[in-house]
Amino acid sequence: MNKYELVYIVDAHAPQAARDEISKQVTEVASKSDVKVINSQVWLERHRMSFPIKKVWEGTYYLLNIEAPMAAVNKMQAFLRLNEQILRFLAIRQENKSA
Repeated sequence: MNKYELVYIVDAHAPQAARDEISKQVTEVASKSDVKVINSQVWLERHRMSFPIKKVWEGTYYLLNIEAPMAAVNKMQAFLRLNEQILRFLAIRQENKSA
């Protein structure tokens, strides 16, 4: 299994309950897939973006460190793409640091 960093952005002006629900949904999709969540945290709270995304200037950034096969990550990305409350997301595979 590969290690990934997954970052997604939610509208910072959305109510806290809505942002918590989105975070819970992402975690549920991860648990239903073959994804092991190593770390989940709010990375940046109410961060002003350089340009608007869907007419939104401030976003809350969530960071997930996960361990999963490629197919499971693709399944998570499909969910993130379909969720209209998620402004942007990016999943990056971490390199193995073997000397």
